[in-house]
Amino acid sequence: MRADAFDLYGTRATEASPILLQAGALNAELVNGNLRTIRHGGTEVLRAIAYIVRDRDWGTYEPALTDLTIDQRDDGFRVSYTASCAGPGGSRLDFRTTIEGSADGSLSFDVTALPDSDFETNRCGFCILHPIAGLAGSPVTVEHTDGSVVETELPDLIDPWQPFKDLRAITHQVRPGVTAECRMEGDTFEMEDQRNWSDASYKTYVRPLALPWPYVLPAGEPVRQTIRLRIAGEARTPAATADIGPVRIELGEAGPRLPDIGVVIYPEDVDASLAKLPELAGLGPQQLLLHFDPTRGHGMDALRAHARLAAALPAATTLECVVACNGDLDTELSEVADMVRQSGLRLDAIAVSPSVDRQSTPPGSAWPACPPLEDVYAAARRAFPDIRLGGGMFSYFTELNRKRVPAGLLDFVTHCTNPIVHAADDLSVMQSLEALPFITRSTRAIFGNKPYRIGPSTIAMRQNPYGGATKDNPQGQRIAMANRDPRHAAQFAAAWTIGYAARVAPAGLEMLTLSSFAGPFGVVAGSGEPLAQGTPRPILRAIEGLCELAGLTHLSATTSDETRVLALAGRTASGETIVWLANLTADHVPVDVSALGQGDLVMSPYAIARLV
Repeated sequence: MRADAFDLYGTRATEASPILLQAGALNAELVNGNLRTIRHGGTEVLRAIAYIVRDRDWGTYEPALTDLTIDQRDDGFRVSYTASCAGPGGSRLDFRTTIEGSADGSLSFDVTALPDSDFETNRCGFCILHPIAGLAGSPVTVEHTDGSVVETELPDLIDPWQPFKDLRAITHQVRPGVTAECRMEGDTFEMEDQRNWSDASYKTYVRPLALPWPYVLPAGEPVRQTIRLRIAGEARTPAATADIGPVRIELGEAGPRLPDIGVVIYPEDVDASLAKLPELAGLGPQQLLLHFDPTRGHGMDALRAHARLAAALPAATTLECVVACNGDLDTELSEVADMVRQSGLRLDAIAVSPSVDRQSTPPGSAWPACPPLEDVYAAARRAFPDIRLGGGMFSYFTELNRKRVPAGLLDFVTHCTNPIVHAADDLSVMQSLEALPFITRSTRAIFGNKPYRIGPSTIAMRQNPYGGATKDNPQGQRIAMANRDPRHAAQFAAAWTIGYAARVAPAGLEMLTLSSFAGPFGVVAGSGEPLAQGTPRPILRAIEGLCELAGLTHLSATTSDETRVLALAGRTASGETIVWLANLTADHVPVDVSALGQGDLVMSPYAIARLV
């Protein structure tokens, strides 16, 4: 039986079905005018080639395509179309596209853009995504715009800045005996390590970030860019596998304890949480992460609300405290400490971060004024001498990687992630899970064995470090940088959540926060939603399962295809093994669980399953 789209995605709006383009051993998916999952002989060569137009807040335009023509031949294909982006104030950018692929392993993607009027943009041009699986840390040949050629490697640990600049071409090995050269014409390109944002790719993009943005494309002046992919080599093309078979689960060695599970609580959601207190208690979180931001009007009332909830629930508490840093730090943090005492709020820890550090500082930009973090942490320690002190970034790993905090002054470090910074399609969101082990390994490389927390990390974006605001999403669409995402209320989020926990489990986190209780990031529905207020969302079962696993010994759990199924396992003190599985796809997936002493099962789309 086919699952209902609303149950899977929280919306009945469907994504455009990809059109498979084939040219001998070369194939690619055409989606909304761009190329995705470019393979040769079954091996992914590039994750995407896309022509992207972004607004001044780094939001991505969705161009309207017309005159789409697809010519599929035995020895190749040709695609052409026109497209248009409507900007503010009646501005418009039109472009004409031609895509051609040949059985000899060549592919070209050519675009000529013509602004109808002056058109403001932060970026207009190609983005090329190299996958990370099998490529991270591998050799590449880089050709620069001055003609120089360098033999180097893609970064293994996540590079905080751009590993390669002034790019003209990059060549990597597809498989032994086969190479792929991606050549970029029409502008100067550079590469950033998109794993910073939990994207599963290295992104080569047009227009160096050191140049000013936003910038204006003058009316009537055409801009042409071309990407040429050339695959060369004499190695035999692997035979296609007709039946990929069930995904096999295997358990391995014992590792660190599984983390406490936190639930973030915003002051405005306290009443809804108290109204469903038995359900919150039944969920069983080990930690409450209490958000407090004086720069947005939070004061005594917010702390008193947090105190009511903390008094009603037997969980540890951490205050996530934004520091304005507008004056004397001791005065500011002492005032917060005084309010905490007066409110009666019981705290086990506090995490602090300057308000300005929630905004990203891109390459080439001036760092905003901010007191030294050593001074911020010292003032926090004086104001809260008897509880644990944490710091890091309340935004994403990107910012922590670029502004590495003096962790020697802290009891724990923390950061968040978000999967819809750059793209919000279903495949990209699930693929973001691939980047998480690189994030945790890079964090450990920086901070060693310092206690480490992640979250709140949710599909929807709670803040936008790269623009003025998150995107409103009243129609419940799949939108990058949106403050609400329909999939959070659906089965998709349950699978993503179990998959997230599985990917970060080997890092030995102290705490992991993947939801709130109520509100847009909650495990129960809020007001004004298709589900009745307070109705459990599918993610509730996933968080409940993670709460059950918290504190257990992590067992290595691998699958034969981690793009389809991920596994998370824990062992109790009595020796019982609990395994959670997540189907990351929209297909029914057969799973071989004989290693767990059980028979085969078939997982429904985005299903999660608990096995004992």
